[in-house]
Amino acid sequence: MRDFSYQLYSSRNFGPLPDTLKMVADLGYTQVEGYGALYAGLDDLGKLKADLARNGLAMPTGHFGFDMVRDDPARTIDIARELDMAAVIVPFLPPDRRPADAAGWRAFGAALAEAGKPVRDAGFAYGWHNHAFEFEALPDGSLPLDLILADNDVALELDLAWAQVAGRSPAELVREHSDRLIAVHLKDRASEGQNADEDGWADVGHGVMDWDTIIPAVDASAARFLVVEHDNPKDDARFASRSIATAKTF
Repeated sequence: MRDFSYQLYSSRNFGPLPDTLKMVADLGYTQVEGYGALYAGLDDLGKLKADLARNGLAMPTGHFGFDMVRDDPARTIDIARELDMAAVIVPFLPPDRRPADAAGWRAFGAALAEAGKPVRDAGFAYGWHNHAFEFEALPDGSLPLDLILADNDVALELDLAWAQVAGRSPAELVREHSDRLIAVHLKDRASEGQNADEDGWADVGHGVMDWDTIIPAVDASAARFLVVEHDNPKDDARFASRSIATAKTF
């Protein structure tokens, strides 16, 4: 039986966190993935840990902003330890901070790796989570994702649907980065022009993703965590329910 994780960002616009944890546990998820604003908004991580335990949930992975990892590694490590995480993932770089050339992205990759040294020394896996911008070719034809991961051993949490949005084959990317993967985001994209009120995203199994090709590639990779996510569902209970129903068929 596979363990499926639920990215709590998917429910950020809905009910109180304890209700979300109960909902996903009742649906059969055994894990959740945290995100930066979640920790920042909590005065008591111990309560979150207790709520997780009460629902039989683990939080093996969490997203942390690059600035936090770089500027306050001690706090990053404290949070990860308190919540019994196995991996710290940096998820995003705002548009106004994205380099314009290959040298800049290579330098960012070096800075990302350097910022993660205390995290890794503390015993955690450490990785990067992609969106679509990492697949936009630079003037010299290189790709930001390749440069971010060059000359270091930063792991990768591959967001499969963002790769699809970028026009890349998710299965091919899984195979390409097979040994680098720590996790994948199980996420779906609606057909062109559909689900505009959900920013074009779909419940897992209800979009265009070719799961019959993707999942065997994931199975053959080093990925340890399968994280279900939707960036903007109108109904998080619908999304969570339909997505795990699909995921259980994998």
